Amino acid sequence: MRIGELATTTGVSVRALRYYEEQGLLAAARSSGGQRHYGDNAIDRVRLIQTLYAAGLSSRTILDLLPCVDAQVNTPESRALLRAERARIDEQISQLRNARDRLDAVIASSESPASGCAHVTSDALVP
Repeated sequence: MRIGELATTTGVSVRALRYYEEQGLLAAARSSGGQRHYGDNAIDRVRLIQTLYAAGLSSRTILDLLPCVDAQVNTPESRALLRAERARIDEQISQLRNARDRLDAVIASSESPASGCAHVTSDALVP
């Protein structure tokens, strides 16, 4: 399939697909006219890349993991990489929860009878 068709099927922009190819995440064959052509597995590959990006992995990390995915091999290195990424995401979740809790405190403070922005102190924002 051509790049436009892959973009439409996956909901990913043509620009993003070109970026994936530049980063070595996605491979395309070229026609004699230079047009990109992708195999049937490209749809699954793009969806995997999108999932990994959504999880916060960098293109470099994804590139490091793809050989294991392609070979369906689970190595100690790939497991360690995945565990490190999971720990990073857990830390981000913790930070977001703390930020939400501080916002809840500000909201609660602003909803009191004597509320107003002038009455919200920076103490409500400090953990």
